[in-house]
Amino acid sequence: MDRRTFLKAIPLPLLAAPAGVRQIGMDSDGMITMDGRREFILGLYQLPRTASPWKEAKEAGFNLVNVQAKAEDFAQAAAHNLHAWVGLGSLSPKKRSADEERIRKIVTAFRNEPALLLWETEDEPSYIWKKTEPRVPPEDIIATYSFVKSLDPAHLLYLNHAPTNLESTLERYNPGADIVATDIYPVAPPGIREMYALWPDGRQGDFLNTFVSQVGQYADKMRRVAGASRAVFLVLQAFAWENLREKDRDPKMILYPTRSQMRFMTYQAIAHGLNGLLYWGLYSNPPDAPLWEDVRAVAGELRELKTELAARKAPLKLGLTYHDVGHSLDRGIEWIAKPGEHGVILMAVNADPNPVEVTFSGLDAFRRCQALFESRTPGLKDGAWRDSFEPFGAHVYRLSF
Repeated sequence: MDRRTFLKAIPLPLLAAPAGVRQIGMDSDGMITMDGRREFILGLYQLPRTASPWKEAKEAGFNLVNVQAKAEDFAQAAAHNLHAWVGLGSLSPKKRSADEERIRKIVTAFRNEPALLLWETEDEPSYIWKKTEPRVPPEDIIATYSFVKSLDPAHLLYLNHAPTNLESTLERYNPGADIVATDIYPVAPPGIREMYALWPDGRQGDFLNTFVSQVGQYADKMRRVAGASRAVFLVLQAFAWENLREKDRDPKMILYPTRSQMRFMTYQAIAHGLNGLLYWGLYSNPPDAPLWEDVRAVAGELRELKTELAARKAPLKLGLTYHDVGHSLDRGIEWIAKPGEHGVILMAVNADPNPVEVTFSGLDAFRRCQALFESRTPGLKDGAWRDSFEPFGAHVYRLSF
């Protein structure tokens, strides 16, 4: 096994940037590059509701935050070594002159900020609840993209879609984005009352799969939508649906993703080859909610893997042999390998709602296997080891030469 193959990366040409502003580009697999260095994006739409939110976000391992178009927000981001992104909205044909003036004012004021990484146009432009027509047509998003690029060719533009709509519909927006994303929030209590963005069955997603493992399916959908030339992010759930209700909340319906669910969704998204993850909804959680600690714990693991997450996939030939545990096998183990120091990092998840027992094989080049974040060392023998996964469980292994 050739370690040099694992480390190979071919960066695309960097976008032009003024002196003192980082050079931002995109590698051929969609990974963002800054000054030629690949970086996996881990971001927050909202800072945690804590005494030191900027500090805690950075210490947790996040590298991107959504900010207002305010000098003080950019100053805070820069002071904490965080990248920032700003929402701009879009150009409406009915008031194009006013929209151009508004966007021009923001872009020219902040395009040279060292912390700036991305601009965003509209959120979920193709989506209107219970209707089929788009909220913002693709032509408007594309026109906005061209206008922003004319003012600032050095920064990327980000576009997030709702998880619904046909791929063919979403593809029409591609000329208006460098980064394509979708938000998928699968944890909702049975019997939740109707509210914006939820279907009659109480779910936001519309695949047959109602489990948290639908995250991987939406990751694949968005990669098909975006194609190979764009980055793909996923926006994950950091809130309880009932807390989004402005009044008349039912305390019995407040259901947060557990730490285990958060960890699974995060690693499953990574296993499907995404270039970045964002978390939405922290603003809606009361200060004493447990969710920030759970998000921070998962982000802390990714902080330890930031070099590997930014790397290209390792060409690992992995064999999987399943052992009967009394359940059918639906989707089984999903995995990705990334080059690491003296070997590779293997991230694997069980996409089934039942336990799975599996033997990993074909790893004769490696001499040692360590389960990270678990304080155990699986017995690697003759290039194989056997391990168990709980329903929607995740393991991270370090394989050493």
